[in-house]
Amino acid sequence: MAAYTHKNLSEVKDVAPDFGFGEMGEVRFAKDELNAERTGLSHLKLNPGVRMPFAHKHDEAEEIYVVIAGSGLMKMDDEIVEIVELDAIRISPEVARSFEAGPDGISLLAVGARHDGDGEVLNDWWTD
Repeated sequence: MAAYTHKNLSEVKDVAPDFGFGEMGEVRFAKDELNAERTGLSHLKLNPGVRMPFAHKHDEAEEIYVVIAGSGLMKMDDEIVEIVELDAIRISPEVARSFEAGPDGISLLAVGARHDGDGEVLNDWWTD
């Protein structure tokens, strides 16, 4: 394997439509296209005012989210915090998390150690 991999995240497949969430925004999982062995990297882009229809949590994987554009809300278990550009949020594996975009949308990077099969999706999790 090469010593490095260079990939523009806009070239990574947007899987949101595959899961029926194309109206929500974009979701790009870059681990495989970067040939990463142990590190996960995702790019999440939510359209203005959109709240993710699900949350997720892990058994082992700690994640760090970095807001790279826009603003919004992040719900972690029962706590909701406002997040803005360049905020970095570390989340323990067992904490459920989800996002809601502000009026200009939100774009985030998620990075952490990758554990294949380590994740649980929680549908209809964030309700008013």
